[in-house]
Amino acid sequence: MTSRPQARRSPAACLRGLAACGVLGGLLAAAAALPAVGTGGIVVGNVASTFTDLPPSPRENPLPQRTVLLDKNGRKFAQFYSQNRTIVTLDRVAPIMRSAIVAIEDSRFYEHAGLDVKGTLRALVTNARAGAVRQGGSSLTQQLVKNILVENAESDAERAQARAPSLKRKITELRYALALEEKYTKDEILERYLNIAYFGAGAFGVEAAAQRFFSVPAARLTLTQAATLAGAVRTPYATDPSLDRQRRQRLRERRDIVLERMAQLSLVTRAEADAARRSPLSLNMRPEPGGCGGSRYPYFCVYVHRELLTNPAFGHSRAERERRLARGGIVLRTTLDPEIQRAAEHAIAARVDAEDTEVAAEAMIEPGTGRIRAMAASKEYGRNEGDSGTGPRTAYNLVADTAHGGGQGFQAGSTFKVFTLATALSRGWRFDQGFMTPGRFVPRHGFTDCSGRRVDDPGTEIFNASGEGKGGPQSLSTGTWKSVNIFYMMLEQHVGLCPVVRTARALGIVRADGAPLREVPTFTLGVNEMDPVTVAAAFAAFGARGRYCRPVAIVEIVERDGRVVPVPPSCSQAIERDVADAVNHLLSGVFTKGTMAGQGLGRPAAGKTGTNNGYTSAWFAGYTPDLAAAVSVGDIRGSYRYPLRDVVIGGSYYGAVQGASLPGPIWVASMSAALRDTPPTPFRRPDMFRFGGGYTPGMAEALAAEKRDAEERRFRKKLRRWGSFWRFRHRHDRFHHHDRSRHRHDRFR
Repeated sequence: MTSRPQARRSPAACLRGLAACGVLGGLLAAAAALPAVGTGGIVVGNVASTFTDLPPSPRENPLPQRTVLLDKNGRKFAQFYSQNRTIVTLDRVAPIMRSAIVAIEDSRFYEHAGLDVKGTLRALVTNARAGAVRQGGSSLTQQLVKNILVENAESDAERAQARAPSLKRKITELRYALALEEKYTKDEILERYLNIAYFGAGAFGVEAAAQRFFSVPAARLTLTQAATLAGAVRTPYATDPSLDRQRRQRLRERRDIVLERMAQLSLVTRAEADAARRSPLSLNMRPEPGGCGGSRYPYFCVYVHRELLTNPAFGHSRAERERRLARGGIVLRTTLDPEIQRAAEHAIAARVDAEDTEVAAEAMIEPGTGRIRAMAASKEYGRNEGDSGTGPRTAYNLVADTAHGGGQGFQAGSTFKVFTLATALSRGWRFDQGFMTPGRFVPRHGFTDCSGRRVDDPGTEIFNASGEGKGGPQSLSTGTWKSVNIFYMMLEQHVGLCPVVRTARALGIVRADGAPLREVPTFTLGVNEMDPVTVAAAFAAFGARGRYCRPVAIVEIVERDGRVVPVPPSCSQAIERDVADAVNHLLSGVFTKGTMAGQGLGRPAAGKTGTNNGYTSAWFAGYTPDLAAAVSVGDIRGSYRYPLRDVVIGGSYYGAVQGASLPGPIWVASMSAALRDTPPTPFRRPDMFRFGGGYTPGMAEALAAEKRDAEERRFRKKLRRWGSFWRFRHRHDRFHHHDRSRHRHDRFR
C-alpha cells in the first residue's frame, strides 16, 4: 500500500478554521447535548479551551519486548518476556496489512486531524443518552493514546483508570490524540499503533502476531492473513484462536467483515475479497514459549535469568534489573556451547534415569575465562504432576546455587582436599613430604577458624574411607592419590584451618545455600554443601595456572538501539602459578596411581574424587587446560536420609556409590566427547627444585615392603597360572592314554 499524502492541516490550525474543519463545532454541538454523567461531565463553556489548550503528547515508555538468549554460535535457545512483542518499522509491515487495519479501525485516518468527527459525534450522543459508553468512535490515534496510557500505568488502579468507560477518560484521549497529531506524521502514528496493539494469543504488535498466527513475518502477510489480524484487534480475547473452536469461528467472521470493508473502500477488488472469504483461516499457530520451561537448555536458561536479577552489573538495584528484564528488547549472547552441552547430557542420561530419586548434575567451565559451557542434570526441568517432589522433573536448578535457582546442594566430600593441598604447597611442602598417620584421628587441638576462635572437636573420630588407605606413612603424593582422610586432617592441622579456608575463598568457594562457610576441622573433608558450577569454577582455576574467574554465562548484551555492551570476565590470580602447576602434577596422578586408576581421557588431565562419610553424596571434579567439569550425585529427597547405599541407579546396582564409581565415569564420558575435536594441551611441568623430593618417616620401608608384597603377589599369580596349566596337562594326558588303550583293545578283538 502506498502511504497517503502526509500534507494536512494540524489540529491547532483546524481549531483556528472551524468552518473548514468543523471539528470544534461538532464537539460543541455534541457537548451541548450531553448531560453530566457522574464526574465525567464537562461544562459546555469550557469546551473551546479544552480542545485549544492542548497538553503535551503522552509520555511514551519503551514498549516491552522479548529478551532473547543466544548460544555461542548465535542460535536462539530461550526468551523472556512480559509481552511477546518484536518492534518493527512500517516498511517491514506488508502494505496490505496497513490497508486492512486502517479500513476496519479508522477508514478516514489519513483525512482527519486526529478525530473522526462523524464517528465521535455518533458515539458521544449514543453514550450520553445511555448514561454510559455504549459505542466506540475512536480514531486510530485515540486508540494509540489509550494503549500508551495503559502501558504507562504502574498499578492495577492506574490501568483500570486508563480503560474506564467514562466521558472524562474519552475527553482526555481526544486531547492527547490532537497532541500526537501535532508531533507525528500519519505513518509514524500507524507504525506505533501496529507495534503496541494486542492481537490475541499472547501476541503484542503485528510482527509477533504474524509469527504467532501464521509463522511468517509481518512483511510477508497475505490479504487473508492481514484481514484476519486486523479483525482480531477489536476483540482479541473473544477471537483468540488458541483457546477453542468457537473463538476461531468468531475470528473468521471478523476477518470477513474486514474483507467486506476493504472491498467497499476499493482497497481490494470485489473478486479478491470474495475469494479470500471463501478460503479457510489457514492458521499455522507457532508456539512462542516464554521463560525457561520451554527452553532446550532450561538449567542454563534459569541460571541466566537469575544472573540478570541478582548481578549488580545488570542494574544498580533489583527493582531496576526487574524493570529491565520485563521491558526486554535486548539480546543476550551467552557462553553455552551446544556440543559440550550435548556431551554432558548424554553422559548423564546413559547412567542415571530421570525417574531415579538419585540425581546427577554437571557443570562444564572454560579455564581462564570462567565461561560456563554446559549445565546438565538427570531430571527434566519443570513440575511433576500434583507438584510431587519426586518424579522425572524438578523445579530446582540442580546444577547451581540457590541464588541461581538451585537447592541446598550436596556436601562436596574429598574434592575439598585440593584446597588443603594447594595451601600446603604454597607453604613449602614437597611432593614426598609427609608423616606417619594413625588408623584413627580425633581433632582435639590445633584448629582455629578465621575469626581466631578455636573450633577443636574432641568428640569426633575420623577414619579413612573404604579403599582409601589405612594407617601408616603417607606423603603429599600418596595421601592425595589415595585420598587418605586422616592424612589430610593432619595436613590441615599442620598448615592451619584458616589458611585453607582462605585458599578456598580465593578460588570462589561459597556454600550453595548462601550461608557462611562452616569453618570446622572437617572442612578439608568437604562438609560444606556445594553446587557443580561453583566447584567446577574452582577447579578450572588450577587448569588456568591459578587464575580464578567468576562463573559467567553472558558475554555480550545487544541493547534495544543496537548498541553492543560486552561483559568482560571477572578474574584474579588466586594462587601462584607455580603452586597451581604443582597441584596439577599431583592431581594428574589420581588417574594413574590413585582413586581413578584405569579411567582417563587419553590426554593430560587432573582431578579429585569426593566420597562423603556414610555415602551421603559423591563427586568428581577434574580439568584439562581447556575445560573443567564437576559432577555431583545425591538423592533429591535428602542426602542424609537417603544415602547412596544399596541403590539401583540407571538400571545398575551399586552397593555404595563412590566418586570413582558413578560421578567419575560421567565426567570421563562427558569430557571425552566435549574435547573430541580439541587438540590435547599439556600441563606446565612443576618446579621440581621447589616441590620435588621431601621426607616421610617410614616411607622407604613401607615402599620396600609394598614392593616385596607386589612381587610376592606376582609370583603367586604365576604359580597359580602354572598350577592350572599342569593340572590341565595331567587331565589331558590321562584322557588321551585311556583313548589309545581303547583303540588298541578294539584292534585285537
